[in-house]
Amino acid sequence: MRYDVRHRTTYRYSQPVSISHHVLRLTPRPCDHQVLHASSVTVTPQPAVRSDARDYFGNPVTYLTIQEQHEQLVIEAGSRVDVAAPPPREPSRTMPWERIFGLLARSPSPDGLATLQFAFDSPYTVATAGLAAYARESFLPDRPLLEAAYDLTRRIHRDFRYDSTATDVSTPVDEVFRLRRGVCQDFAHLELACLRALALPARYVSGYLLTRPPPGQQKLVGSDASHAWISVWCPEAGWVDLDPTNDRFVHDEHVTLAWGRDYGDISPINGVIFGGGEHVVEVAVDVSPLPQPDEEQQRA
Repeated sequence: MRYDVRHRTTYRYSQPVSISHHVLRLTPRPCDHQVLHASSVTVTPQPAVRSDARDYFGNPVTYLTIQEQHEQLVIEAGSRVDVAAPPPREPSRTMPWERIFGLLARSPSPDGLATLQFAFDSPYTVATAGLAAYARESFLPDRPLLEAAYDLTRRIHRDFRYDSTATDVSTPVDEVFRLRRGVCQDFAHLELACLRALALPARYVSGYLLTRPPPGQQKLVGSDASHAWISVWCPEAGWVDLDPTNDRFVHDEHVTLAWGRDYGDISPINGVIFGGGEHVVEVAVDVSPLPQPDEEQQRA
């Protein structure tokens, strides 16, 4: 699938901001299943300093400093990206989950060590005995990894209610587990904590999800949203993405921005401001499917 993605974030401050520094992760990450054709990030007021780089995890990142006094900040990101569906998988034919950590721990390769770092707690995914017990209901002895991981994904979707008012970015994962409700970020952190409680490497993925309006209705502009899901490492298939919010293996309707240990590693917009007082934030996202190149040729 080919998409045009537009992401607009507006900050309105009750008092002037004299100077601000920001880190942006708003450019989709090129990876095995995704090709980035074009991208742009525009900022108003215009930054005095701006540079593009890669972070520790290899994600595209933009650093900027705004030295002009302002009471409103607008960040607009646009991209055109192709997303391919992953190859078919047979979860029942994957390695028993108990063997994964030992396999990586014995690996002398840099790739093995790089994968192993995702098997441990991170600030947003601290495992508890309760989370480990919840995970083990899916991870029975000798069960194939992907079969067990998808069962856990399905159970989180079944047992937890989507509720945008129940949590915020600072809500600990054990509180989400107690409440049995939250949003996509919470469910991703919850599944990561469960997997890492069993020493299984898994990473947090941020991006966008194509949403479809009800039959007969047009999709509202700005109605799409930022999204979060997880990837679990499987020896037979590499990193496999799962979406606990929507109870599915990730297909070609998810656009990947970045990945890391948890949200704190890869928040789309982060920064420090001097002044500003109180502020409100407005976010609008559009993910628009485009004709594939062969379809455009047929129309011509």
